[in-house]
Amino acid sequence: MRIIGIAIVGSNGVIGDGERQPFEIAEDWARYKRVTHGHPMIMGRGTHDAIGRWLRGRTTIVVTREPARIELPTDGRAVGHAVASLDEALELARSLDDEIYVAGGGTIYRQAWPVLTELDLTEVDAAAEGTVFFPEVDPGEWQEVSREPRDGFAFVRYLRRAEPRTAG
Repeated sequence: MRIIGIAIVGSNGVIGDGERQPFEIAEDWARYKRVTHGHPMIMGRGTHDAIGRWLRGRTTIVVTREPARIELPTDGRAVGHAVASLDEALELARSLDDEIYVAGGGTIYRQAWPVLTELDLTEVDAAAEGTVFFPEVDPGEWQEVSREPRDGFAFVRYLRRAEPRTAG
């Protein structure tokens, strides 16, 4: 079972301002779509609202205090669920696939941190303004296994050095 945290992160750890992410890099969005396609994604309501739509080709599981208030997709082009906890989201995602992506925001990353097996980050060479931070990637906990440099950013993968804790 792979549970992968995926994010675009400024050099100062910022991932957003509570409403949107600070970087819009076309190559990052294309890669995000390619990597997550066909797999369940777990995200908080704020992240889902910031994206502004249900993403095709994957099952999106939105974690929110009020699941009944989330308008689920009905057009058949996207699949979505709303649940009340990360544990419930993980249980649902595990029933769908053995590769799960955790896509933010800050609260969801922190809650999922103990169970993540991998990180798939776009590390931007610039600091960003914002109030939402990605958890610190401690080299004692995470081993960098690949880095694909680009102009002003890099795609970086990390594996957890020890077995993550189980949840749900």
